[in-house]
Amino acid sequence: MEKELNNISEDIVTFQKKHNLTDNELAFNVHITVERLHDIKSMESDPTPEEHAIIKKYFNQHA
Repeated sequence: MEKELNNISEDIVTFQKKHNLTDNELAFNVHITVERLHDIKSMESDPTPEEHAIIKKYFNQHA
């Protein structure tokens, strides 16, 4: 059974499509490793509250 995307994972995918960003570019822009971004995106692990805030802040600033 497929996992349903959680909100942050869905937001990441949507933002990347809208802004034509690769995982490497987004990870660099939000100052996390691409491996960590992959874990969050694939829902292997949840972002820390700090990571969540950084990602959302970046999205809001570049909407």
